[in-house]
Amino acid sequence: MLFNSFEYIFFLLLVVFVHFSLPQRWRLWFLLAASCYFYMSWQWQYIFLIAGQTAVNFFAGRQISRSTSELSRRFWLVGGLSVSLGCLFIFKYANFAIDSAAALLQALGLPYLQTHLRVILPVGISFFTFQTLSYTIDVYRKSCPEERSFHRFALYVTFFPQLVAGPIERATNLLQQFGRATHFDFKRLSDALPLIIWGLFKKVVIADRLAIYVNRVYQNPDLYNGPTLLLATVFFAFQIYCDFSAYSDIAIGSARILGYDLMQNFRLPYLASSISDFWKRWHISLSSWFADYVYIPLGGNRVSSDKWVRNIFVVFLLSGLWHGANWTFVAWGALHGCYYLIERFGGKLLKGLLPQPLPRSKLCLCLKSLLVFAAVVLAWVFFRAASISDAGLILGRICSPWRGDLYMGGSQLTTVLSILLIILLVSVQLLQANKIISLYLSPTRVPTALRWCAYILMLLGIATLGISSNEFIYFQF
Repeated sequence: MLFNSFEYIFFLLLVVFVHFSLPQRWRLWFLLAASCYFYMSWQWQYIFLIAGQTAVNFFAGRQISRSTSELSRRFWLVGGLSVSLGCLFIFKYANFAIDSAAALLQALGLPYLQTHLRVILPVGISFFTFQTLSYTIDVYRKSCPEERSFHRFALYVTFFPQLVAGPIERATNLLQQFGRATHFDFKRLSDALPLIIWGLFKKVVIADRLAIYVNRVYQNPDLYNGPTLLLATVFFAFQIYCDFSAYSDIAIGSARILGYDLMQNFRLPYLASSISDFWKRWHISLSSWFADYVYIPLGGNRVSSDKWVRNIFVVFLLSGLWHGANWTFVAWGALHGCYYLIERFGGKLLKGLLPQPLPRSKLCLCLKSLLVFAAVVLAWVFFRAASISDAGLILGRICSPWRGDLYMGGSQLTTVLSILLIILLVSVQLLQANKIISLYLSPTRVPTALRWCAYILMLLGIATLGISSNEFIYFQF
């Protein structure tokens, strides 16, 4: 069941109506049933996988909370983490590990038997696995109390707005909200609907239209020249942003109507003035997850320079691997790790060489943002390319002297429209950055009449220009 479908709109309306019609004591049970149905509409068999992870981590959290010895607490922590990460490895990384081992043995001239597990990747497995892990770890750290209600914990894991592609919620936020009474609120509805409409517009009008050009070029990169490959890569940068942020917008809006607040997942990432700033704005729920559960436990920045460099690379390599079982994702993460280190050490070197700090003018910040955007776009080549060799070919042609004409796609009108839509998106984000309109498009300095005109135009754009057959990119993760 896709967010960008009439089926989901009907489902959401029905869930909202029934949820607020039921007595308070039955609402969480109903939301749990609706969330299970939502997930089963993709692959009904894998509801047992979620149920298993839920039961294991619920029981592990209970045992950790009630154990009196540290050895017992660690045993249940390791047990819960092993089951969750084991499931993630089997379904997502086993075949990748087998192929990588086979390639290594082949390179060494050693015999090998290459086989594959016949499994289908469960949609959203990386998201709900990390969500269960965070609960178990937080209970172990005593930063989150044990959840005594199994159905409430199960809803925390399966809550349908953010089940498939995030945001990756924390038990300290969502479980606490499930413990309070909810009431229908027109203010929450009026805040949520514009956010959902804007998310749908970004997905079906911008992202899916950009995908037409991107898919055609990246499927056969050897057929295209440098300018075409560069345009396709820039298109992909905006495609993946619009696609993923759209899902988060619709998820946050849907949860808000039901009376729950999900965490912010994007904050104008392409306006970042540094790589560290970019990662505070992009996929915030994942970045903060790795910071809290990997980077800080490794020592964070409270260690020697050598160990700090190690910590940075561990986080970025794991972040790349989280996105997919392919060396292209590892390369993408490694490149961002290099960016981060260059920025850190290069910035210190630059400060030592300059007689005075660089001015913090708008022009200077704009140039820094453009430089960061260029670096991020360069890294997206590895994220989108089918293989490392394809990524090398694409970068080689982009960086080589350009020859030939720019390919304008199957329809020149569609390509020009895509460029205009990017300009529209950037214009909206500049207005958001300057607080003329809020990040969630709720009322600020924009007159009511003008806002309603914008909503109507977005709905017309969705109806006339929308392409609603594509899944969200992050479903594969």
